[in-house]
Amino acid sequence: MSLSSGSNNYHQRLHALDVTTGAELLGGPVEIDASYQTLGGMTHFEAAQYVERAALLLSNGTLYTSWTSHCDVPPYSGWVMAYGASTLTPMAVFNAAPNSGGVGPAIWMSGGGPAADAAGNVYLLTANGVFETTLDANGFPNQGDYGNSFLKLALAGGTLKVSDYFTLYNAVNESGRDQDLGSGGIMLLPDLTDGSGVVRHLAAGAGKDGNLYVVNRDAMGRFNSTSNQQIWQQLTGAVTPGIWSTPAYFNGALYFGPNSGTLLRFAINAARISTSPTSRSSVRFAYPGTSPAISANGTSNGILWAHENTTPAVLHAYDAGNLANELYNSAQAANGRDQFGAGNKFITPVIADGKVFIGTQSGVAVFGLLN
Repeated sequence: MSLSSGSNNYHQRLHALDVTTGAELLGGPVEIDASYQTLGGMTHFEAAQYVERAALLLSNGTLYTSWTSHCDVPPYSGWVMAYGASTLTPMAVFNAAPNSGGVGPAIWMSGGGPAADAAGNVYLLTANGVFETTLDANGFPNQGDYGNSFLKLALAGGTLKVSDYFTLYNAVNESGRDQDLGSGGIMLLPDLTDGSGVVRHLAAGAGKDGNLYVVNRDAMGRFNSTSNQQIWQQLTGAVTPGIWSTPAYFNGALYFGPNSGTLLRFAINAARISTSPTSRSSVRFAYPGTSPAISANGTSNGILWAHENTTPAVLHAYDAGNLANELYNSAQAANGRDQFGAGNKFITPVIADGKVFIGTQSGVAVFGLLN
């Protein structure tokens, strides 16, 4: 949360709150502050320059928070900070662009959070910004700036650093045209067995260029100046006109909600994503598209929930196996019974205890069975 304590003094603070009373816990709040080594010295986190757009990540007792700019207003870079979840003690810090001159990349992901695997490795997508096409002896950008990239971060010995990555072959060109990979969120897929019987550990992501990228988390591909053929799979134009949301996964299928497009379901077979959607919604979702969420009874009775950013906003429910089959939407109810106010960006439905919770501009709307 960003707070001002005077005309020019801004603060970002980390809170741990009792969900029943709102009381501060763990000695919070903690002032968010960090410095990071650059080639020329140190760069410092300036609270006024940053927004926490991406969601928090809790993994193996560590809480991660990540930071983006105010509409690409320099100077800015992409910070990730690790805290002890039981103490709020700072543990480590990473900067995705320490030597970029303050022009990114940042970490947006349209409200989606970094993801973690069972070993505690952290994965995220970066936005437009500097990437050095000159690589060091280990195949990493020689000044440590990672624009338009998939990043795999490892926390060890009080340091948080890139252990592997993939960067688009045309990352510099796309950054120059404000074509963020990191406008969308990342999805770690469950273990998938390929056609040769090998178990694959994959991650999927997409951004403004409308391409769907799938990388092998065990060997992400790094950077090739001529093509992206080193990654697991690329579906060119599969999610046009672009992604400003986070995908969902259920029961062997991957779901995307493109900007001003229809919801899309892609089937996964032998660790490969279908080259075209197996079903889609009839409704087009206005900017920024939609971040779908799934409720189900195990692997059956899957329902895909999606928020439509209109005025009034609309909550949709679809058959997760066939998005052409809409089960419900909140505009259907007579006399406006289910209307819940104007829409907003980057809203993901939350399903719990038989209810669906939707963030609004002024509160939370709760949907459930009438009886």
